[in-house]
Amino acid sequence: MPSLQYKSLLHYNSLLFRNQFLNVSAASPPSPPPPNRNLSCRITSQSMSCSSETPLPTLRTVTITYYELKDKDADLSLKIEEGFGPNGLGILSITDVPEFPSLRRNLLRLSSRLAALPEDVKKELEDPQSRYNFGWSHGKEQLESGKPDLLKSSFYANPLIDVPTNDAYLIQRYPSYCGANIWPQAALPELEVAFKALGKLIFDVGLMVAYHCDQYVSRGMKMQKDEGLEQILLRSRCHKGRLLYYFPAQLSNHEENSDSMSSWCGWHTDHGSLTGLTCAMFKRNDVEISCPDSAAGLYIRTRSGEIVKATFGENEIAYQIGETTEILSQGYLCATPHCVRAPKGKEASGVGRSTFALFMQPDWDEKLKFSEDFYIHKELIPSNDSLTFGEYSETLLDKYYHKKT
Repeated sequence: MPSLQYKSLLHYNSLLFRNQFLNVSAASPPSPPPPNRNLSCRITSQSMSCSSETPLPTLRTVTITYYELKDKDADLSLKIEEGFGPNGLGILSITDVPEFPSLRRNLLRLSSRLAALPEDVKKELEDPQSRYNFGWSHGKEQLESGKPDLLKSSFYANPLIDVPTNDAYLIQRYPSYCGANIWPQAALPELEVAFKALGKLIFDVGLMVAYHCDQYVSRGMKMQKDEGLEQILLRSRCHKGRLLYYFPAQLSNHEENSDSMSSWCGWHTDHGSLTGLTCAMFKRNDVEISCPDSAAGLYIRTRSGEIVKATFGENEIAYQIGETTEILSQGYLCATPHCVRAPKGKEASGVGRSTFALFMQPDWDEKLKFSEDFYIHKELIPSNDSLTFGEYSETLLDKYYHKKT
């Protein structure tokens, strides 16, 4: 995602959009409102596009300072509701996190170097057994059209645990979580150090976000101490980091998919609990540049059906709510479909994009209870059914990847 530009315009757009669509007031009550149960207005991730000539609102994410977040006595319920609640965008960002700017830069600069490694070296980093959810992945994922996604590459690893389990049954049952990390120790040894350092920082800050989410949700529903998001994430062995590299477009001003918001990453909703995101780094010929197209970046589909561009600062960590948290919070915290739009025009020719996401998720044996009005992946999940997070994930992987044999 590009750095924040035209601050006065974005501030105006942010206020205008919140007033028009989000209906969030400074006088909101401290306790959460009832979750939105009107399923007819909820958004799926199918067929989302918008003409490139249509002006779209640009909305600055809700921000919380790191020092506010550290204070467990701070009442952040209004900001949690504005960012993650039923009328929010499902995203907020944390400012002033110590060491984050340097750790972000250290890792993101390695993504293009990884993508440029010889094909035989990258082949050794692949893990078909996990459906390419560990190590190197390119062209394996399918989004929207059902075609392989060739526009970006990924490197997956658990930044907290190299070997989550040695249980052979679990490794075979849940290979996308229970497998071991695969590092390019000879070809790019600095990747492991940088990946783990940034991943651990985003995880630690994410736990603080989860704590304040629990404080907000507990005002609207009863929770046992061990049922909160913070404790679920703390005991999990399933966290997964993803270093992404979006390849430069050969013809940045081509007409194909020109009307699509999802030209660099298809519309989807994260299925985990909490996703930590870095602002993107753009490069041309290995030289860092500003984003060459103000229309490029992260787009979100709102509850009212509007598509908006969401921005946050280069030195901020953004967090998005995933489907699992929506399930566990009974709709008090809500996930949103989102995509990434590629830069276009002459200035975008030859520009690559690097970013990093940490998917904070429950353990594979954490129980999820699906209510009758749960709308996400309704065609895959029987109503009133109970699945573990591992079972739920495998069901979704069957949808987006080749089925496990």
